[in-house]
Amino acid sequence: MHPVSRRAKLFVVLACAAITVLYAWQSWNARRSDLDNARIASGNMAKALAQHANDTFQGIDGLLLNVVDRATMLGIGSPLVTEMAPLLRRLSEEMPALDGLLVSDETGRWIVNSSGDAHPQGNNSDRAYFIYHRDHDEPSVLIGAVLRSRSTNHWVIPVSRRINHRDGSFAGIALATIELDYFTRFYRTFDVGLNGAIGLLLRNGTLLTRQPFDEQLINRDFSDSLLFRQLLPAAPNGVHTYKSRIDGVRRMLSYQALDKYPLVAMVALSEDDALDDWHREIMVYSLGVLLLLFIIATFGRHLIGQIELRMKAERKAVAAKNELQELNRTLEMLAHQDGLTGLANRRHFDDTLAKEYRRAARGGGPLSLVLIDVDFFKQYNDIYGHQAGDECLRRVGKMLKEMERRPGDLAVRYGGEEMLLLLPNTDETGAAQMAERIRAGIQALNIVHSANPAGVVTVSAGYNSILPDRQHVPPIEELVGQADAALYRSCAISARSAGAKQRANWRRSSP
Repeated sequence: MHPVSRRAKLFVVLACAAITVLYAWQSWNARRSDLDNARIASGNMAKALAQHANDTFQGIDGLLLNVVDRATMLGIGSPLVTEMAPLLRRLSEEMPALDGLLVSDETGRWIVNSSGDAHPQGNNSDRAYFIYHRDHDEPSVLIGAVLRSRSTNHWVIPVSRRINHRDGSFAGIALATIELDYFTRFYRTFDVGLNGAIGLLLRNGTLLTRQPFDEQLINRDFSDSLLFRQLLPAAPNGVHTYKSRIDGVRRMLSYQALDKYPLVAMVALSEDDALDDWHREIMVYSLGVLLLLFIIATFGRHLIGQIELRMKAERKAVAAKNELQELNRTLEMLAHQDGLTGLANRRHFDDTLAKEYRRAARGGGPLSLVLIDVDFFKQYNDIYGHQAGDECLRRVGKMLKEMERRPGDLAVRYGGEEMLLLLPNTDETGAAQMAERIRAGIQALNIVHSANPAGVVTVSAGYNSILPDRQHVPPIEELVGQADAALYRSCAISARSAGAKQRANWRRSSP
């Protein structure tokens, strides 16, 4: 992928990622804000419920104190106590929370009640609140667990106080029963969502009532719950997120303990209910963000595609240009290279010779040339064939190519079986040494040649060296011509000395 396309793609990805991250951050903050608001609302609701419970029980407790004082003053066995029925009825009617009021003696027998009906068999001696007051002389109010009223058959919360004789011994109890439905009706006025809950519990963990109301949960013991094990001992009020033991719903629990009475009001709002509006907003906003991301991605993809097409066209143009340049270099190389041996051809040699000649003339350095010819090459072709002759020339040319030791040296196929090595900045002695190395190197190839007296392919060599300068510049033809003459003489000597295998078949040009 082209860097421009890569950068464009990175920009589109980063833009989409930035939008996604910002939207996720905003959504998370909105969620947290909704939960915080729900915690505040549930906390305020718990305080309101606690205040309601406190006012209710405080009013009833005051009423009980009045009844206890009258019964104590009159004496529990006085006939005047039984005449308190109208008073109890009036007090009961003034308190909407009350289900009934009654006074019982030390045996639990009902002496007087707010209904005014006679209950000769009425006795509360088996009730837990009666047993507690009988066995404890504390004058404090007692709020008991929920029970069924024996007079009305309603679910009620008993609130009772002990009545003593003048000597302080147990004389009986004054009992007020609060109709459980009174709290249930009140709790229904609060919107706690589909999965929310409101509860009123005793400090010992007994559940008195709950909204939504469930009769099976009445008097259930929650003393081992987190609220009573950790939260209440640490603080009388607070907010905590928990998973309900009753229905498994995750809720935010706000609780408030009453200061004067052993009661705890609690509100538990479901997180799902608290986030209901947030969920709806998220659905709408998410669709909008997804649509925006889709538009950006589609536009970005189209843009990147256009960039890729343009870059692809540019790459093709560059590739075509490179291919053309490579083709031109190849053609230029072929134009300056011999196809058989891979050496420079005659055209390349002529161009290079002219350049080196001018350079030597400017610098005053020598310019030498070694010209070789394969001995008895016609006979080699006749004996071994032209393909073998071509291979022989290739091997000779390869060896000659290896003699290019400096950048300016140039091995050339001059024509037919003639080859030469151009040696800039080389004097006559150096040219002679190079001629001998070439001759010896080719003979060392051990190319079998039965028509050659040496038994292997050999070459004859001629060399020449000139020293051009600005005042006296010998003609360029002199370099090649005299080397060719020297080669001719070397070949003639080679023909006359066909039997001498150890001779040096090279000659320098005449001075």
